[in-house]
Amino acid sequence: QFQLRESGGGLVQPGGSLNLSCAYSGSTFRTDTMGWFRQPPGKEREFIAANIWNGWTYYADSVKGRFTMSKDLAKNAVYLEMNNLRPEDTARYYCASDSRIYTKNLQFSRWGQGTQVTVSS
Repeated sequence: QFQLRESGGGLVQPGGSLNLSCAYSGSTFRTDTMGWFRQPPGKEREFIAANIWNGWTYYADSVKGRFTMSKDLAKNAVYLEMNNLRPEDTARYYCASDSRIYTKNLQFSRWGQGTQVTVSS
């Protein structure tokens, strides 16, 4: 059995912060590439951030400087710290994993159910 489960979504005011978590159930957490994506209403899913085994993290320009992705090996979890949130950040947020090394065009093979983030006053 393998699963990813996101949590931490909710309603936040513009300029506020929110932290998302993704629990990973599987045997390849240490070596998998982990990623965060989001899908705004009526739009395509978009890349947010990815973390690879050597500790490097890549961010989309839209969130760079505002969002921080981290990984906790002891807890088998990845996190997304979101700061200075904007209404355009409203989306369903997903975590994902893949056994392959990260590239810009990597199609992640495993996905969670997502958690809703709404930024509104």
